[in-house]
Amino acid sequence: MSFIIAFNNFMWGGVLAVILLGTGLLYTITLKVPQIRCAKHIAASLKSTLRSDDGSVSGFAALCGAVGGQVGTGSLVGVASALVAGGPGALFWMWITAVFGMVLSFSEATLGQLFHEKDKNGNFYGGAPYYMTKGLGCRPLAIAYALTTVFAIGICIAMLQNNSIAASVIGVADIPAWLPGIIVTAVAAVIILGGVKRITDAASLIVTFMAVGYLAITVIIVVTHITEVPAMFETILQSAFSMEAAGGGAVGYTIKEAVRNGVARGLFSNDAGNGAAAFMHASAKVLHPANKGFSAMFGTFLTTIVICTCTGFAILLTGGLGTGQDGVNLVQFAFADILGAFGSYFVVLVTFLFCFTTLLADLFYGEVGIRYLFKGKGDSVNGVVRGYQVLALILVMVGAVLPLTTLWNLVDFSVAFLVFFNVYTLLRMRKYVQYVLKDYTMQVAKGKQPVWDYAVDIKERCR
Repeated sequence: MSFIIAFNNFMWGGVLAVILLGTGLLYTITLKVPQIRCAKHIAASLKSTLRSDDGSVSGFAALCGAVGGQVGTGSLVGVASALVAGGPGALFWMWITAVFGMVLSFSEATLGQLFHEKDKNGNFYGGAPYYMTKGLGCRPLAIAYALTTVFAIGICIAMLQNNSIAASVIGVADIPAWLPGIIVTAVAAVIILGGVKRITDAASLIVTFMAVGYLAITVIIVVTHITEVPAMFETILQSAFSMEAAGGGAVGYTIKEAVRNGVARGLFSNDAGNGAAAFMHASAKVLHPANKGFSAMFGTFLTTIVICTCTGFAILLTGGLGTGQDGVNLVQFAFADILGAFGSYFVVLVTFLFCFTTLLADLFYGEVGIRYLFKGKGDSVNGVVRGYQVLALILVMVGAVLPLTTLWNLVDFSVAFLVFFNVYTLLRMRKYVQYVLKDYTMQVAKGKQPVWDYAVDIKERCR
């Protein structure tokens, strides 16, 4: 474990921050600042993907599934851990990661749509391994990514979700962590064994409720501490650029800790740059690949700029950062400070909803990785997928009782490789994303509903 910790400190201490933010900046320039320029297209795109007429996964359902996969532990435990380890300035670097992450999310989701495949049952499967193979033409890289996905997301991050749910429950009830761990695993098994359609349907019901409710409670916290808001922003900015650790508290964190934890947890909250959300976006049937790109941009904005900020503000405004608490228990302290015992129970509910939808998405991502690795094996692939699901569910149950720090170290270590594999691919495939966005905006300029001809070979068009 000491090697993993040293590796994580080196990679997330600066290397991956430069890689992620640098790639995001490059794409921002290449696509002419789509975070701002294309903001008007997001609402129209979301409206056009609300439903699917043929019973396949709609673009909106895929968005809910992807957001459900993004707003879990990262939006609660991730933010709390980032603030504890990196100080208030970590929140600033989470925002920066989200701004550039929006364009990375657009690119990943667009590529996922361009190169997805339909199985004999009418389900679409795609994501990074598929665009690495069909677009980049590098199957060894795709295999490495798929294998890493199964371990990093389909197992490690899935275990972390159940750990967070169990921790929130035992924070308000005197019961062993394994009990809620077993219950959550059982419920997840019922849904995950039903396939991607059942996953996205469940996420569609949960995501809207949990996001609106969480935002409403956070507004109450901000309003009751409104006089402290200016000082909070000043502390965030000072901590974000502090060059020396001195004294303790906000000034006890340096820019290194702020960047390391802000970027790592910012990425974890929205999946931008690691390619994970492309699995879910690729499962949808939409009129144009850019529709899912815009949905992915919105998902990144919602998860990090909105929901993670809500968590950060609640912790900082209630003074929870100096209590010695960490993880979901720190979030419970912040909400209990204003809402009393109800606040703690509310966090249990939110943690369950946030982490449970993410758990479902993580297991689905692992399934897609397995399907890619055993593609072409006929019906036998279904048996391998079922074997993975059973094993993953057992490990998810075990994850409820493992130390939080151990799980974070495993997650950071494995996700670092996903970022490397995916960012390299994004850098090589910019021209495809650029072509898709140009095609979409040109059709809009002509007053048309953008429709993509999937029969067209984009590799020929982009020669």
